[in-house]
Amino acid sequence: MALRPLRIGLIGAGANTRLRHIPGLRELEAVEIVAVCNRRPSSTEAAAREFGIPRTYHHWQDVIADAQIDAIIIGTWPYLHCPITVAALRAGKHVLTEARLSMNAAEAHQMLAASRGRPELITQVVPSPFGLKGHDVVLDLLQQGYIGELREVQVLGMSAALADPAAPLSWRQDLALSGFNMLQLGILHETLLRWTPAPVRVLAQAHAFIQSRIDPESGVRRQVGTPDSVQVLTILENGARAVYHLSGVTAFGQGMSIRLYGSDGVLHYDLTHDRLFGLTRGSHGAAPQELVEIPIPPQQARSWQVEAEFVNAIRTGEPVRLTDFATGVAYMEFTEAVARSARTGEAVELPLAEFSGDER
Repeated sequence: MALRPLRIGLIGAGANTRLRHIPGLRELEAVEIVAVCNRRPSSTEAAAREFGIPRTYHHWQDVIADAQIDAIIIGTWPYLHCPITVAALRAGKHVLTEARLSMNAAEAHQMLAASRGRPELITQVVPSPFGLKGHDVVLDLLQQGYIGELREVQVLGMSAALADPAAPLSWRQDLALSGFNMLQLGILHETLLRWTPAPVRVLAQAHAFIQSRIDPESGVRRQVGTPDSVQVLTILENGARAVYHLSGVTAFGQGMSIRLYGSDGVLHYDLTHDRLFGLTRGSHGAAPQELVEIPIPPQQARSWQVEAEFVNAIRTGEPVRLTDFATGVAYMEFTEAVARSARTGEAVELPLAEFSGDER
């Protein structure tokens, strides 16, 4: 039996939409990209020509109002994720939104509530791509007791992305467009949440070494709205301690990794190169050893399947796993807790108190 065509409207055909979503959707049977709307009419027309999209709109509200569209993919900056999602769900359309989920925790909860108000519709936020390849192997090892009781966690994210003081202001550094955005804190925390208990207490500090940049649109020098250096101490639900160290201004020695220390072993995931290392008690002799690489078998290696999972969930009703809105709420609360702690110098408890009555 032929599949009924699924008609997609794009709101924001940015870099990830072009790189991932459009090619991913075009690989799927009976999926049609029928409309596009960008920030400017010129970029909307350019995207339509490049990808052969038949309809263009100047306002995102018109994409949602199109009765022939079944699902919306949101590729805008975070400041529009919440209003577009809520409007699309009210209009009866499925939603896949780019990460991060929202500007702040309040918007994240609003989006989650809207999705729960329309349970027949599929909602998904683009997942962190880090650690996908070895995800199943890590889960298997943890379930087998490879590290024993989890005691310590290290999350490292060092880059030179913001090291050049002459580089222009990015939308990611504009608080009005990006919200509580701190380097790759949210995306790395989402990766960690797949393997460990959630945090219950956060103590953080943050700093901007390069405090102003030229706004490329106005040509005016502006204060940056987000830090380029972040350090976080957390306590997890099981009592384990976690340390996050992120920087965008390191000239050398960059890399991203997650290391899980337990009572009987350690796992180290090199997120930059998608390689897994570890050592467990008794497996390599009694003497301390260098970590050994743990193979990721091809049959267990995950790959990018976001668009296929979204479409499959719409057609079969299967729940979204990577990533649902509840997980997005969790990492938005964490990111906001870090911002609050860094601002006040005091620890912040999780879940955030003002949302404690909301069902997770």
